[in-house]
Amino acid sequence: MNPSTAFATVLSDELVRCGLRDVVIAPGSRSAPLAMALHAAASQPGSALRLHVRVDERAAGFLALGLAKSGGRPAAVVCTSGTAAAHLHAAVVEADESGVPLLVLTADRPPELRGTGANQTIDQVKLYGDAVRLFCEAGVPENRPGQAAYWRSLACRAWSAAAGNVAAWPGPVHLNLPLREPLVPGLADAGAAADSGWCEPLDGRPGGAPWIRFAAAGTSGLPELELDWTERGVVVCGDGTADPAAAVALAELAGWPLLAEPSSGARHGPAALASYQFLLDCLPFTAAHVPDVIVSAGRPGLSRGQLALLRRGGAARHVVLAQGPGRWSDPARTATDVTGRVLLRHAGASATWLDSWQAADQAVRRAADRVLAAGGLSEPLVARELAAHVPPGGLLWVASSMPARDLDRHMLPRSDVRVLASRGASGIDGLVSSAIGAALAHQAAGGGAAVALLGDLALLHDAPGLVLGPAEPRPDLCLVVVNNDGGGIFSTLEQAAFPESFERVFGTPHGADLRALAAAAGLRYHRAHSLADLRGAVPGSGLRLVEVRTDRADGAKLRSALREACAAALQNLNDPD
Repeated sequence: MNPSTAFATVLSDELVRCGLRDVVIAPGSRSAPLAMALHAAASQPGSALRLHVRVDERAAGFLALGLAKSGGRPAAVVCTSGTAAAHLHAAVVEADESGVPLLVLTADRPPELRGTGANQTIDQVKLYGDAVRLFCEAGVPENRPGQAAYWRSLACRAWSAAAGNVAAWPGPVHLNLPLREPLVPGLADAGAAADSGWCEPLDGRPGGAPWIRFAAAGTSGLPELELDWTERGVVVCGDGTADPAAAVALAELAGWPLLAEPSSGARHGPAALASYQFLLDCLPFTAAHVPDVIVSAGRPGLSRGQLALLRRGGAARHVVLAQGPGRWSDPARTATDVTGRVLLRHAGASATWLDSWQAADQAVRRAADRVLAAGGLSEPLVARELAAHVPPGGLLWVASSMPARDLDRHMLPRSDVRVLASRGASGIDGLVSSAIGAALAHQAAGGGAAVALLGDLALLHDAPGLVLGPAEPRPDLCLVVVNNDGGGIFSTLEQAAFPESFERVFGTPHGADLRALAAAAGLRYHRAHSLADLRGAVPGSGLRLVEVRTDRADGAKLRSALREACAAALQNLNDPD
């Protein structure tokens, strides 16, 4: 089966599973895979899908709009590339203004044919502007692992956005679908199995269920899902968790370990773990602790281990708590349910599962502390100390790169400090200004002292943010900068294995004098040489800068030693003899 045919077959199947009952097709060449797949789906005995064909795209669009408006569920319209897609614009605008759920599927040329004068090729990216609830430029289909989950979750997300699931308003959705030739099945494909010649199964969920189910609104006004209790559950919270208190309460009630990133707001309570990232790094541990259900909230994804946990839960139930109307995070594309709130049925009393996670967490934390104590003032140690010593009621702003990851591995759970980060897009830009703004707002609301943990590149990237006019308010904020003279995170990635290019294009040493930079901005400056020095330098008043100099190569060795020590601690825990 060629990629375009496989993609069209899977997408059509998943839309039908979601509830698609009417599809309108305007004939064309580039859209042939979709037309043929939808025709095949509608022709199956007992199929609930009705196929409609119109030779004029404008008529096709408004026919789909009428079907959706009257039927109360999304209807789809399919067209080929070029001006065909432009003829649907009026129907899209009407659907937007009247809240009609409409799925607009426009075939397109692959990227290599765009901008070349190729026939029937225009710019279709965001063709309908802000009139759609969701736009997605789907990648060109390829025969490689992960595509089937991507296609099915894309169909579910499009269906949800159009239907107004998870408390959003219904409306049009535009999927632009670049398709590469061949566009029709070859003779060898005729009558072949659905996944013939494909690198992975293309099947959907068992029993004809959609890839992702969406909960209906409950008495709280939020979509609610009743979930049967199982002992082997895990709660994962990332940045942007909408209701941290609810996630903490769910983990405590169910007796499930709570794996909460520091900036989730949920890293507290009796089920919260401090060093779970080291547990997720250890394959023997994760193999022995496969959950039956995962409940995730916010935007998890600080580590590869965390993402691997979500991927390995593909056979389990993965319930995602939406961040807001129409927004949820599913980076591994394993979500089976999306809801706003989980109601637990028949909570059990067994603590064996949670005890196992907590014992392992304590073992690796002790191992990590021993490694840190044996070394000097390192980046992980700085993160651990700042998290432990920010005064109650204080604010800790953390940069998105290595500081956030160090904090996630070494911060003890606590509920009396706010941890914030720019993890939406996880960029390096504007972090000084964002930290100052967060501290000003925090203290205007009666909050306590504020500390920001930044890397040297983050500081330099937003150095103008340090320069405040004499009339500008200044927060009580200590900027703690770990200076390893470059991009430290790259030393932990695969690029570090290529020394001939690494230092120049990834390490990017700069040699900047942070003392001089602080002086230029009129800030008090202190360089911390030891842990005791750091503890004494952070308290104070006003806007100030504390520098801790570290070495990137030494940091990479330290983090490797931490992982090895934690893995050994887990091995000893399971095999004390």
